[in-house]
Amino acid sequence: MNFKSQLDHPIFSVITKASKELNQDVYVIGGFVRDLLLQRDFKKDIDIVAIGNGIDLALKVSELLPNKPKVQIFKTYGTAMLRYKEIDIEFVGARKESYNHDSRNPLVENGTLEDDQNRRDFTINALAFSLNESNFGELIDPFNGLSDLENKIIKTPLNPDITYSDDPLRMMRAIRFASQLDFEIERESLDAIQRNNERIKIISGERIVDELNKILSTNKPSIGFLHLYKTGLLDIILPELTALNNVEEIEGQTHKNNFYHTLEVVDNICPNTDDVWLRWAALLHDIGKAPTKKFNKKQGWTFHGHEFLGGKMVKKIFERLHMPLNNKLKFVQKMVMMSSRPIVLSEDIVTDSAVRRLVFDAGEDVDDLMTLCEADITTKNPAKFKKYHNNFDIVRRKIIEVEERDKVRNFQPPISGEEIMELFNLKPSREIGILKEAVKEAILEGEIPNEYQAAYDFVLARATKLGLKKVTK
Repeated sequence: MNFKSQLDHPIFSVITKASKELNQDVYVIGGFVRDLLLQRDFKKDIDIVAIGNGIDLALKVSELLPNKPKVQIFKTYGTAMLRYKEIDIEFVGARKESYNHDSRNPLVENGTLEDDQNRRDFTINALAFSLNESNFGELIDPFNGLSDLENKIIKTPLNPDITYSDDPLRMMRAIRFASQLDFEIERESLDAIQRNNERIKIISGERIVDELNKILSTNKPSIGFLHLYKTGLLDIILPELTALNNVEEIEGQTHKNNFYHTLEVVDNICPNTDDVWLRWAALLHDIGKAPTKKFNKKQGWTFHGHEFLGGKMVKKIFERLHMPLNNKLKFVQKMVMMSSRPIVLSEDIVTDSAVRRLVFDAGEDVDDLMTLCEADITTKNPAKFKKYHNNFDIVRRKIIEVEERDKVRNFQPPISGEEIMELFNLKPSREIGILKEAVKEAILEGEIPNEYQAAYDFVLARATKLGLKKVTK
C-alpha cells in the first residue's frame, strides 16, 4: 500500500535526498503516520528513523535546507532535532531496547527498522512510511496497525505484560490514546494494565501529570479516568479521588456517588473551557467530601467544611505529584475553596451585597468560578436543572451590574493607609487596620459607594468613634 501522494510536504523530499547521499534507509514513523491515516491534524512534529546515524542525517538535511536551520544534538540519546516551517523534526537511528526492572530508561543498541518497530508502545504507533527513493510512500505495517486504526483498537505490538512492565508510563499512554481518539483498549492489554498497575510507582510525578493533563484536555476526560479507575491506576495516583466512590446508607438515607458526579462535572466543563487548570479544579472540587462526611438524624448526610479541607488537600496533591507550586496551585485551590459559593448564592435571593463579596473574593477568577459551578449542576430533575441555571444567569447579570457600579474586582481601597495616618497623625497601628477594614466592609455592604470622597467622609465619622481627631494644618 503506497501513500506517496499524501507525503507532499517539501521536507520529505529533502530527507530522501539527504539519506541517499549518506546511503542510509530512512522512514517516517509514529504519531505523524497515525494521524495522517486517521486524517487528523498532526501536532507539528515528525519522527524520522534512520538505519544508521540519525544525527548525521539531521546535519545533512539541515545542509540541504534553505537558511540551514540549527540542529539540536542530544548525544546521550543519539538523537537530533531541527525546526523547519514551524515543524519540529526529530531524527534517531533505529535501535533495539532492553530494560531492567527498576527503571523505564532502556539500554539501547543499534538495530533494524524491525527492532525499532518492536520497541514501539502500540501497533498504531509502529506504522512507518518509507522515504527511500525506491519505494517512497510505502506503508510498513508488521503488526496490522492499519487494521487496528480502522477498528479503533489500542494494542501493544508484543506481549502487553512485557511492554507495560518495561515502561509503565505506556499504561497511561494507552489510556490517554483511548480517551483522545475514542478507541477501545484491547481486552488482554487492559487486563495487563491491571496486572502491572503497581509498576506505575517507578514513574516520576512529572511524567504522570503530563499524561493526566493530556487526558484532561480531551473532549470527554471521563473515558480516561474510568479506565484509570477500573485498572487500579487511579487509586495509586489520586487516592483522594477514588475515596469519593463510596456510598453509604444510614436509616434509609444515602448520598450521591461523588466520584461519578465528579467525572460528570469534568465532562460538563469541557465544552466551556480549554484551561487545563480549571479542568483540574473540576476534578478536585469535591475531594474534601470523603474525609468530612458525617450523618445526623436532623440533617442527614453533611460535608461541612469540605471546600476548605479540599483546598488544603489540593496543595498536598500538587506537592506529591511535583506539580507547579505557583499561581496554578493558587488558582486551583481558590476554585476548590470557593466552589460552593455561587451555588449557595443561587439558592437564595441574589443580593448586591452577596454578589459584591463573591466578586471581591474571586477577583479576576470570578468568571471561571461561575463556569465551574454551572458544570457542577448534575441533577437529573429537569425542573431543578432549569431553576439552577436560570438563577446562575441572574447571578452573572448581577456580577456585571455590581462590577460596573462598584468596581470591587481586584479591590483597592479608595483611601490608603498612608493617607489615614497623615489625616490623624498616626504611626502604623491597630487603628489603621480597623479603619481600612471598616471602609472595605462599608463598600461591600453597599453602605457607601466605592469612591474617594465617600470613603474619606466615612473614615472621618468612624475615626470620631475611635476617639481620633483630624489634624488641622
